[in-house]
Amino acid sequence: MEHTEPTGPAGPAEPTGSHPRAGERHDLLAMVVDQRTNFLYTVAGLTDEQARARSTVSELTLGGLVKHLAATQLSWLSVIDGTAPEVGWADLDPDGNRMTEDETLAGHLDAFHAAADAFDRAVREEPDLDRAVTLPRYPWSPPQPLVWTVRHVLLHVFREIAHHSGHADIVREALDGASTTEQMAKAAMGGE
Repeated sequence: MEHTEPTGPAGPAEPTGSHPRAGERHDLLAMVVDQRTNFLYTVAGLTDEQARARSTVSELTLGGLVKHLAATQLSWLSVIDGTAPEVGWADLDPDGNRMTEDETLAGHLDAFHAAADAFDRAVREEPDLDRAVTLPRYPWSPPQPLVWTVRHVLLHVFREIAHHSGHADIVREALDGASTTEQMAKAAMGGE
């Protein structure tokens, strides 16, 4: 697969169109790339101050969501490669979903792109999407180990990005009225 020129805030991305012979892996990764692109339109053009701002009753901020999704992709990459550690309550970062005063949106976006590249590379290089992987233990895990396929992990990452894209849309619209759909339409017509 060749990289395309960036057409939006996502930077370099795999082709997102589908071809009948491209295969399941290509289609699944294309869905993830498309969802990341949608998410990145939602956070495009923000200042650090805006990225830290709460615009609803929720604690969610746009910078915090970028930070969380970067960490999420790396976390699930460690599940795929078998290096995910067990996580206890004390291991959970209280600022893991917040953009602190000493952090920048640009830094979180760089981490997001690096995590996305590493995750996608691992999925492209994975010989078998049906390979079983054992999930790490968390305080909320059931007593028995959970085992998923790499495909399930990929679909879960898609769900995580889509889930938080919805949150980001609400936070952004409450912050400054910007609509992700409008930003995407402007970009498609050669605007921002």
